[in-house]
Amino acid sequence: MQHLFYPFVPYKDVMAELKTTLSSRWIGQGKKVDDFEKQFGSKYGFKYPLFLNSCTSALELSYHLLDLKENDEVIVPVLNCTAGQMGLKRRNVKIIFADISDDLNVDCQDIERKITPNTKAIVAVMLGGTPVDNRVYTLAKRHKIPVITDAAQHLGPAKGDYICYSFQAIKHITTGDGGMLIVNNKKEYDRAKRLRWFGIDRESKIKKTWGAWERRQMTYDISEAGYKYQPTDIDACFGLAGIKHADRVLKYREEIANEYKKHLTKVEGIKLITGGSNWLFGIVSDKRDAIAEALKSEGIETNLVHLRNDIFEIFGGKKQSLPTMDRLEENYLYLPFNHLVTKQDVQTTCRTIVGILRSKS
Repeated sequence: MQHLFYPFVPYKDVMAELKTTLSSRWIGQGKKVDDFEKQFGSKYGFKYPLFLNSCTSALELSYHLLDLKENDEVIVPVLNCTAGQMGLKRRNVKIIFADISDDLNVDCQDIERKITPNTKAIVAVMLGGTPVDNRVYTLAKRHKIPVITDAAQHLGPAKGDYICYSFQAIKHITTGDGGMLIVNNKKEYDRAKRLRWFGIDRESKIKKTWGAWERRQMTYDISEAGYKYQPTDIDACFGLAGIKHADRVLKYREEIANEYKKHLTKVEGIKLITGGSNWLFGIVSDKRDAIAEALKSEGIETNLVHLRNDIFEIFGGKKQSLPTMDRLEENYLYLPFNHLVTKQDVQTTCRTIVGILRSKS
């Protein structure tokens, strides 16, 4: 069986990290959380990385930092994981769905058409690890609109006023579940750190050896209601182990992507969707369903991964007029793409795809 996804867990390195953590006093948020943040920030050029318990938490914390309110408008691509939009719904924000381009990422021109005086943010998604059209950031800067970059399916440097990464189970590297929020200044970083842990200034508590009172006086105060978004040192053990292998993981995924390209690039009736940090490898074909059935019969798993969000009841339950999404929604498909997929596996998959296309031509 060729699986679409499979978690990458560097077992020996994880166990070595866990051994020191489980034999210490701290298994909750401690020094290893700090260490993972520093290593991630150093590796990818970020000064203010904040490790959280999920990328969804990172997105929701971004919404909080922007103070998004009821009836504020936020533009998001219609083809996207639904998770990020839940925090917008809870804030009663008006979600404005933008169309996609032929590469399945958000259409910059449609974003521009949908900007109004009530637009308070743009969410740009690095779908499958592919880059966001740089014109999105130029457009946002011109209109003075902050960009939240949803980099949940990406590993590496990225742009944005807020950047949200995921270390969920099947991502490039995993902490079991987890995320990272990147902010651009110390004031927001300090505020985000407090919000991560109920609104409590953790550093102040540490200075007072965690005491909640001293000579009948409070040793800390809370000025803003926060969340329980903090990760644990156990999570950080996986992150510290995984980041050691990040370059190797990305290199191997690029090799597998290149193998797919080698056999499919010149095949008539198919378009490839790939690039960036290569978390997904997609194809677009009007023979999509036939390809999926043929691959399934060979024990090769495929999936759409994400559906257009406007069809879900919570987002209105009705297809909006989005021409490119309308045209492509029955044509895109993702192929097996993980560290266990071999070049031979890719060749088998590609032979099956080419065979079904020829039989249907």
